[in-house]
Amino acid sequence: MERKVSFITVDYNGLEQTIDLIRSLFRTVRSVDWEIIVVDNASANDEAEALRELFPSPKVKALRSPANLGFAGGNNFGLEHASGDYLFFINNDTEIMEDGLPALCAALDSNPAAGIVCPKICFFDPKDTIQYAGYTDMEGFRMKNGMIGYGCKDDGSFDKAGETAFPHGAAMMVRRAALEDVDPMPEMYFLYYEELDWAMSFRRKGWKILFEPACVVYHKDSMTTVRGGVTFNYYMIRSRLIYAWRNLSGMQRRMSIIHTRWAASTKRILAALLHGRFDVAWAIVRANVDFLKMRKDL
Repeated sequence: MERKVSFITVDYNGLEQTIDLIRSLFRTVRSVDWEIIVVDNASANDEAEALRELFPSPKVKALRSPANLGFAGGNNFGLEHASGDYLFFINNDTEIMEDGLPALCAALDSNPAAGIVCPKICFFDPKDTIQYAGYTDMEGFRMKNGMIGYGCKDDGSFDKAGETAFPHGAAMMVRRAALEDVDPMPEMYFLYYEELDWAMSFRRKGWKILFEPACVVYHKDSMTTVRGGVTFNYYMIRSRLIYAWRNLSGMQRRMSIIHTRWAASTKRILAALLHGRFDVAWAIVRANVDFLKMRKDL
């Protein structure tokens, strides 16, 4: 039975990247019935209207949110308008060069316990370099984990399909039946850690997360939030604290929060001050304060 795939992507002042993504889908995807839902997350200009004019096809649904809902909120908004059996959450700064959709669909079709499957993700430039070939699991109170294959050449060494600990938010296909079994993508993060938290919801319900390298997505990662700036540091620290509070327990949770609030935050603050980035230092302080204010409601 043919499955319908709904691509869902969030656009925030990224019209050109979104256009490139949509064109790549029209150019390559022939194997499945598909649609793409684009959520204009309150961009400065009405990019949803521009997309509707540029792509009058029924395959393209361009929606405009009245407010910036963040990564999770934007995806949840788009999900309400998706009709597919499989929901492919994909960053707007990605492109697909070859039709690998059959491999992702087959991975879910052949494994009823699988709730999420992720393709191999390579950097858009250079295209022969891997960004994601699966995730290791979280270890210890520092919550250390990493992307398998990150920065390595795409020479076939990381082409083994199988179960992985976490999906990558830039490209992940979700079974609708599994999605209906868990809570929506958590919106309290706004940026970072959403898909990791969401993955824990799937895992607690018994759903597996798969990696399927026969499908490749190319990610223009450098076009996203600048690392080291105010936004990055604020949300990275706050989201890390939220994740620990929601997903760890007992001594591990306490140690993780202490480490993030005092060791990790202090290190970042001192580094920012040494570089004259008082705005970044203050953002890290605010992240800790805001977490304390919101933790009882998490």
